[in-house]
Amino acid sequence: MPKITFSSDANAYRITLSDPPLNILDVAMLDELRDAIAHVAHDRHALIIDAQGEKAFSAGASVQDHLGDRVATMLGHFHDCFRMLAKLDVVTIAFVRGAALGGGCELALGCDFVLASDRAKFSQPEINLGVFPPVAAYQLSRQLAPRKGLELLLTGDVIDAAAAERLGLVNAVFPFAEFDAKAEEWVGRLYRQSASSLRLAKRAFRLAQSADFNERLGDVERLYLDELMQTSDANEGLNAFIEKRKPVWSGR
Repeated sequence: MPKITFSSDANAYRITLSDPPLNILDVAMLDELRDAIAHVAHDRHALIIDAQGEKAFSAGASVQDHLGDRVATMLGHFHDCFRMLAKLDVVTIAFVRGAALGGGCELALGCDFVLASDRAKFSQPEINLGVFPPVAAYQLSRQLAPRKGLELLLTGDVIDAAAAERLGLVNAVFPFAEFDAKAEEWVGRLYRQSASSLRLAKRAFRLAQSADFNERLGDVERLYLDELMQTSDANEGLNAFIEKRKPVWSGR
């Protein structure tokens, strides 16, 4: 059963996470996501990343795929998706109706724009498992004031759509019942522009940003695999989550 739906119309490509209710980003879904992104050409105005179900845009990456020798494969596939997204010149937009947690939050923030329903929630809760989210470590340091980005990274707090909009993580918030119509109306402003001009303007904006995403993500990825995943606490936190118990931290 496919976990990703890929479609397009005259204006946009659409990738829909299709494994509700949680749309967990396991290796199988990430493989499909990579393949879908690879089929996005520069002949439309936008790529919309959407999700089936009301509960969650995505509740995050698979914890099971973070254990043992699976973590390097899982992280590699996950980060490939972001490297591919970062190379796209078409505008990317996340439609977030429900919870965007962990890797799901990273996926939303990896898009150029985020449109949310008033039921949406955002969080990077990885610290509660004794680990940290590599992509979000980059995203939050770039998209928020440093103290607020670090606060979300280190506390794992859940924020609602209104708070996310105030912080600048979300472009617009719409009532859940009206989300589809309002989101399409918002995106319609882009469709009225020249597709080629949008792509070039986006590229100009990216060139003006100083830090190189691919280089920085590589640094964070090495920190994650070579140092974090060698600690006792990282493995304790992940196993405690799977075993549904409270982790016992050793500080090592």
